Amino acid sequence: MKIHIEQLMSDSGVKFGTSGTRGLVTDMTDRVCFAYTAAFLQHLIADKQIQTGDEFGIGGDLRLSSPRIMNAVARACQHYGLQPVNLGFIPSPAVALYGILHKMPTIMVTGSHIPDDRNGMKFNLPIGEILQADEQAIKQQFVDIPDELFNNEGEFIKQDDVFAKPSLLAETLYIERFSHFFPENCLSGMTIGIYQHSAVGRDLLQQILSVLGANTICLGRSDQFVSVDTEAIRPEDVKLAQQWASEHKLDAIVSTDGDSDRPLISDEKGRWLRGDIVGLLTAIYLAADIVVTPVSSNSAVNADFFEQVIRTRIGSPYVISAMQTAVAESKKCIVGYEANGGFLQQSAIELAGNTLSPLPTRDAVIVILSVLLLAKQRQQSVSELNSSMPAIYTSSDRLKNFALEKSRLLLETLLPDNELSREQVKQLFPFMGEVKAVDTTDGVRMSFANDEIIHIRPSGNAPELRCYIEASHEKRAIALNQQALDAIQHWAGSA
Repeated sequence: MKIHIEQLMSDSGVKFGTSGTRGLVTDMTDRVCFAYTAAFLQHLIADKQIQTGDEFGIGGDLRLSSPRIMNAVARACQHYGLQPVNLGFIPSPAVALYGILHKMPTIMVTGSHIPDDRNGMKFNLPIGEILQADEQAIKQQFVDIPDELFNNEGEFIKQDDVFAKPSLLAETLYIERFSHFFPENCLSGMTIGIYQHSAVGRDLLQQILSVLGANTICLGRSDQFVSVDTEAIRPEDVKLAQQWASEHKLDAIVSTDGDSDRPLISDEKGRWLRGDIVGLLTAIYLAADIVVTPVSSNSAVNADFFEQVIRTRIGSPYVISAMQTAVAESKKCIVGYEANGGFLQQSAIELAGNTLSPLPTRDAVIVILSVLLLAKQRQQSVSELNSSMPAIYTSSDRLKNFALEKSRLLLETLLPDNELSREQVKQLFPFMGEVKAVDTTDGVRMSFANDEIIHIRPSGNAPELRCYIEASHEKRAIALNQQALDAIQHWAGSA
């Protein structure tokens, strides 16, 4: 059977999100996962980035569906004459790092922060994650699927587990990345809670913190998958963090999302810090010269911390592309971060005679360590460090099950920056003042006369509408976010 990937996206409901595919587990059949892997491999072969006999790394998160999908990826690799390497259940950045160091492409099977009924496949080139041009090339592939392998439901007829025992090398390299870069016992004297839930990097994070001298307390471990979104923290996680901080007298609580590429960090009172603030603090600690970050990130980055700040659309491929452009024009230290806290490193970084090699994909551990060490360096608590940043507060949340068609209709109503669209903004958000400016880099980002910002855009990974707010007070930002979402929900009901 010959399959056109762009048609497969439509037929299966499994579509491209950020750096890979996402879909319902029921839609991600063995045949669909085999086909997507085949398309990626054909793109690599055509681009002379891989050839018969080469190794191909495969990792996964802790979702129930991940082992099956990893096996489908491995079988596709074998079909194309490649040797699948089982990297085990490890963080997305650890998979990418292994690939970069061994000059091999990899796939991470993960749905990131989305619920357990969904999963995904994240594609990495030998130099890091795929970019927009790669995505377009993969979509245009025609792949031949051997019909004899699958039944009518798209499942393998013969359920062979082709994987060898997981290699421990990828996780060892990831731990050593930090233990060899940061000073010995640099976290001594700190007591850190680790909210483990079902994050794939929960044990590695504990090992790294302990190796660097921290006293660690593991909290909230779960055998069932927990959907933790660092941009839309669950109310129960807010309460748990405050309870744990008080109970255990912690200096901070740290965690990650499901595939451990986005950090979650609280202060000593159990109050979670915003992802774009911890990204900013990380860039400050690492003495970056040029910072690349999406348009949704906190405007505090525009204060005089760095030589240059470059804004992009939301999504790591856009950040990476901008970093690559910047590094071609400058020999400065170039890094990037997203509003979810994920940190990307384009340049090698020097610290006390040690070098941290580039890792141009989202990472969580570098953020956790940098924030803790910056607080220690300044002899501040994490809350004091957070308060030292400019008083610009952000809040973000989402409307779940918000159809993409509805999102497009809303954006079409607001997108043109003219008198008519500004009148539409007033009707949608009557509680706001005059519109000062509209940025359409990604979605619609509306700046108002009182310097508050409402930014709305559809999610690239799920049928959700995301809303980002900036205000001069934290409570105002949270309240305004809810007001904006309520207004959009009301609009959707009457549209």
